[in-house]
Amino acid sequence: MKNYPVFPDFKPIELSDRDFIREKFWHYQPETAELTFTGFFIWRTYYQFHWSILDDCFVAYCRDRQGRFFATEPVGSGERTKVVYTLLKFLQEEKGQKQPAIERADRRLVAELEKTGSFQIEPVRDYFDYVYRTEDLIKLPGRKYHRKRNHIRQFLKQYTYEYRPLGKEEILGCLDLARRWCQAKRCEEDLGLLEEKEAVLECLKHFLELEIQGGVILVHNRIEAFAVGELLNKDTAVIHVEKASPEIPSLYALINQQFAEKAWSGTTWINREEDSGQENLRKAKESYYPDHLVEKFTVRLLS
Repeated sequence: MKNYPVFPDFKPIELSDRDFIREKFWHYQPETAELTFTGFFIWRTYYQFHWSILDDCFVAYCRDRQGRFFATEPVGSGERTKVVYTLLKFLQEEKGQKQPAIERADRRLVAELEKTGSFQIEPVRDYFDYVYRTEDLIKLPGRKYHRKRNHIRQFLKQYTYEYRPLGKEEILGCLDLARRWCQAKRCEEDLGLLEEKEAVLECLKHFLELEIQGGVILVHNRIEAFAVGELLNKDTAVIHVEKASPEIPSLYALINQQFAEKAWSGTTWINREEDSGQENLRKAKESYYPDHLVEKFTVRLLS
């Protein structure tokens, strides 16, 4: 990409930005699930991401449903303290934020900023990513995974299935499942589910252009579960989307295990993103016994 925006100019996230931004992120080798081009792209409608380059760092700001502007973590190879300060002042002076913030900053950035004593830094538990040993998700070993193994056994007693990599021919079936899932969950009545639906549909509609990986499970020749992910860093895969038919018990356990085995057996870790403070989601993620959580922080200027 030859013509990238230079701060203070910003541009919306577009598919044509993929290679440039992805290279920036890959060079950084992130641990937090947000730092993928796919994540920025599929959530661009909700967050209205705009990005730029500041002192050779990728910087971006966005806007949440309450109308609050905030920034994402600057990504670059050099010292980022000055970049953070400049970005926060931009949000304050140009976007009218009285308490400008960078959300979901990682431990590496925090280590740089703590030396200065110029920033207020707070961990936010709802943002922490759940990271699992890939081998555990594949083998489901020991007593603690007995319930997961039992879910899969119960499924296999009632159904036969086929696993396939997600490709061009499977996309329509995945879109159909996503719509059926939303109908069953009444997405139209829940703003959060409606926003998630938009991101899932964007992921599927642009699956080939995003150059990511997916897997599907067919039952009676119909797609009843799918998952989508990609490499986050050399050792870690991140799962962006996972859906299974609400009508077939235990399919989530099966697609989780099969996608880990078929797509990510060459990795050490699988990052299954945050729970956003949702109690049911937290229980589900904890039920797979994460090896560790990736801390994330909110960064503000000291007043």
